Amino acid sequence: MCTANSQPSCQSDESRVASPYAKKRAETMVLFRRLKELSPEDPERERLRTELIEDHMRYARHIALRYGGHGELSEDFVQVAYLALVKAVDNFDPERGTGFLGYATPVILGEIKKYFRDATWDVHVPRAMQELTQSVRAAADQFTRERSRSPKVAELAERLGVTSELVAEALVAAGVYSVASLDRPTRSESADATLGDFVGAEDPRLDSVIDRTAVKPLIAALDDRDREILKMRYFQDMTQREIGARLGYSQMHVSRLLAAIFARLRGALS
Repeated sequence: MCTANSQPSCQSDESRVASPYAKKRAETMVLFRRLKELSPEDPERERLRTELIEDHMRYARHIALRYGGHGELSEDFVQVAYLALVKAVDNFDPERGTGFLGYATPVILGEIKKYFRDATWDVHVPRAMQELTQSVRAAADQFTRERSRSPKVAELAERLGVTSELVAEALVAAGVYSVASLDRPTRSESADATLGDFVGAEDPRLDSVIDRTAVKPLIAALDDRDREILKMRYFQDMTQREIGARLGYSQMHVSRLLAAIFARLRGALS
C-alpha cells in the first residue's frame, strides 16, 4: 500500500493508467523534434515522417468514420482524413507547447467538414448557405423533439437569429443536396417510363415567337402600302404575280418592293 512516505517507485493507480499515454506522447514529441532538426535531403527525415504518419493513421480513420458514418462515402472521408494527417505532420511545431493530437484533430476535422460541404452536394450551393442549411436541419430536429411538431419558418428564424427569408432559402437549398436521377422510374401508366421521358425538348418555334415580337412594332411603322404587301404575301399566301395584279404592279416591281421592305426591317432590327 502506498503512503505519503512511499518510495518514488510506488505510483498511484491513476498514474499507472496515465503513464502509457504520457510515455507515448513524450516519444512522439521526441520524434517530431528530431524530424524538425533533419535536413529535407536526409533520408532519415523521410523515414521518421512516414513513421509518424503511420502511427496516427488509425486515429485519423477513427475521426473520419465517426463523422462520415458507414455509408458509401465513408472511405472517401477516410482518404480525406489521411491527407489531412499528412498535412498536420508536415506543419506541426513541437515547440508550440501543444501535443500532436491536440493540433492534428482540428486539422483533420476541418478538412473532413470542407469535403462534406464541397463534394457531397449534387448542385453547387454557396458554402455559407450549406452551413446555414445544416444549422436549420439541426434546429428543426431539436424543435420537433421539444414540441412534438414541425417548426414554422419564423420559429426557426428566431431560434437561429436569422431572417425568415434566409431560412426559406436554406430549406430550398436542402432540396438540391441529392438530385433525383433522370433514369428513376415514375408512377405513370407506362411501366418503362422514367423522369427523363417527361423532360421537355427545346422547341424551335420559340425563336419565331421572339422574332415576331421584335418585328411587330417595326411592321406597324411601315406605310399602308408596304404593310398591305406583307399581309398579302405572308398572311394571305398570295404570289408576287397575284399581288402585282391587285395593286397594278408588275411581278418584278413587287419583288423589288419586298426586297426593300426586308432591308428596312433588317436594318431596324440590327
